[in-house]
Amino acid sequence: MPDRTEEFDYEAALNACAAGEQAALRRLYDQESARLLGVAQRIVRDSALAEDIVHDAFIKVWTGAGSYDPLRGAARGWMYSITRHLALNAVRDHGREVMVDDDAAAAIDAKASMERWADVTDAFAFRASAGQIGDCLEQLDPVRRNCLLHAYVEGLSHSEIAERVDAPMGTVKSWIKRSLASLKVCLS
Repeated sequence: MPDRTEEFDYEAALNACAAGEQAALRRLYDQESARLLGVAQRIVRDSALAEDIVHDAFIKVWTGAGSYDPLRGAARGWMYSITRHLALNAVRDHGREVMVDDDAAAAIDAKASMERWADVTDAFAFRASAGQIGDCLEQLDPVRRNCLLHAYVEGLSHSEIAERVDAPMGTVKSWIKRSLASLKVCLS
């Protein structure tokens, strides 16, 4: 089977991309996407991330085609360089991420919500009465407390809260309703 890369004119395709010809980008994609995906996968070791990298690489090829300089290297090599750099950046950025489990993430979210709530003040000395309500809030399950704080301190809608805590909207509504009832009992 002959190597199709010998017949393909990468430089002409990049020049056509620089001129705004979308069909040229499609030809480049058809020609090299599978190989570029292989390069990205070998570097990041994650198929979904590699696909995102190849997508981003082709966007960079499209937007940067006019800056390609044939005196600095082959057009095909330029595309591989873009992909390698994006993949290496992803690995470097991923190394900076700190992975936490769901319980730790909920605790961090609860602490941040309580800190935001503690910062709320108004002309009626809201903080002076926070002692009792603060104690009552502390008695709630952290996820339910977060839902209340997201709704009443941050002003989020039920759907926004559901998305933030990764729970169905109906569940969030019932958590808020039950939590409010628990607060009422605690405060009376």
